[in-house]
Amino acid sequence: MTRGPSRHRLESFLFRLINTIGSLLPERLALRMGGAAGVLVGSVLRIRRRDVDRHLDWVFPQRSPEWRRALARASYRHLGREAVVLFRCGGWSRERILDRTSVVGFEAFRKDADAGAGVILLTGHLGNWEMGGAGIAARGIPLDVVGKGMANRQFEQDLFAARERLGMRVVEMRDAPREALRSLSEGRVVAMLGDQNAHRGGIFLPFFGRPASTVRGPAVLAARTGARIWVGFATRDPGPEQRYTLRLEPLFVPATGRPADDAAALMGAYGSKLEEAVKSAPEQYFWQHRRWKKQPPEEPASEG
Repeated sequence: MTRGPSRHRLESFLFRLINTIGSLLPERLALRMGGAAGVLVGSVLRIRRRDVDRHLDWVFPQRSPEWRRALARASYRHLGREAVVLFRCGGWSRERILDRTSVVGFEAFRKDADAGAGVILLTGHLGNWEMGGAGIAARGIPLDVVGKGMANRQFEQDLFAARERLGMRVVEMRDAPREALRSLSEGRVVAMLGDQNAHRGGIFLPFFGRPASTVRGPAVLAARTGARIWVGFATRDPGPEQRYTLRLEPLFVPATGRPADDAAALMGAYGSKLEEAVKSAPEQYFWQHRRWKKQPPEEPASEG
């Protein structure tokens, strides 16, 4: 497999190729071709395939190798389809986004968002989190989305631009402590991916039974601002068209006054909600993400 800049150029080329396909072809044909491109990436080019296979072995050890291989292919197919959607929907009208998204629990979420104390929305690498955010923004609630920088800077620029076209203001991770605090203080909604691997300052919490370095930032922000915490995962509905259901629910974790314990409890509760959602649609989880990359010091690192 290619490494470093060469791999980044290949990833960017494939991503833009899928984008071009998705923009020019009728939707159903574009989705089929995007899915085929995803399978090509996973089964022929095998980008991140070793990671995917390892993750599925860990999470589903009781299932057969054939079942896990089929799930791996399905996850790459899903990734290719959603790449097509991400760039097609940048040109969609508000009405079309509303038509393609359903939001469960929205009225209660809107009530908290309108209260003016700020809301932290935790999501994960499941389904299409970009369409989930677009569905909220199209319903009149602007989002500030914390985005983690990527080694592939061209891919990052394309992704951030797509988010902004969908009505989401991007806050880069390095600026999040200041910018997210400001947004919450102004009563805005800040959306974050809670299942990022925390390189520094994380807390090790179990995710599908394995320790994963977990960000504590959402808990810190909530403690400082009094913002409410919600979780939401947008998964693709069955059927030939790309339609999504975003399920929102508040996350209540009583505070103890001990910051470390409170952060662990809050992010642990979030992790449990994410596990439940992944089990309901495992082919829609981003298994290519190195969620377990960092391991506790007393254990050998499991991933490179």
